Amino acid sequence: MNWDRIEGRWKQLKGKIREKWGKLTDSDLEQIAGKRDKLAGVLQERYGYAKDEAGRQVDEWATAMREPERPQRPGPSPAGTP
Repeated sequence: MNWDRIEGRWKQLKGKIREKWGKLTDSDLEQIAGKRDKLAGVLQERYGYAKDEAGRQVDEWATAMREPERPQRPGPSPAGTP
């Protein structure tokens, strides 16, 4: 999921963030407000991650949050086929 979409859905995604990083507080989540760099910075503070590790963690989480593609519905069968 790209960061524009994450920012737009931040309130819905807070629970997923908390599942992944339980040390983050409500205040942290309000401060982050869907911004990638702020999330990485708070992860550095709370978990002691190096800057590159925090960025990697954030990117992996964002990739995992991609919405699964909806399977295409089969179209109607051509006439005369079962």
